[in-house]
Amino acid sequence: MNVYIRLQKRGKTVLLAICEPALLGRTLKSGQASFHVSEKFYKGPLVSAEEAIDLIKKSTVVNIVGSRIVKKAIKLGLVHPDAVLEIGSALHAQIVKM
Repeated sequence: MNVYIRLQKRGKTVLLAICEPALLGRTLKSGQASFHVSEKFYKGPLVSAEEAIDLIKKSTVVNIVGSRIVKKAIKLGLVHPDAVLEIGSALHAQIVKM
């Protein structure tokens, strides 16, 4: 599995955005809530899931969109299952390391 990543550094903060390719540019809806998976925010290099997981471990703020990559992060203990949102048919998780 490959995912898009976008890495931004601001001071001590390392922001990583991860998105499964099929979701890029789509608007996900759940009830009255909607979430646009913006190319401006998420699109960067296409990398393997393993590379993305390594970057999660090195980042301070992470946004992840896509059921397969979120489940992989849960399985590896990087995301708590209770912190995951289901928006439409996709999973979304955020990580903030203090």
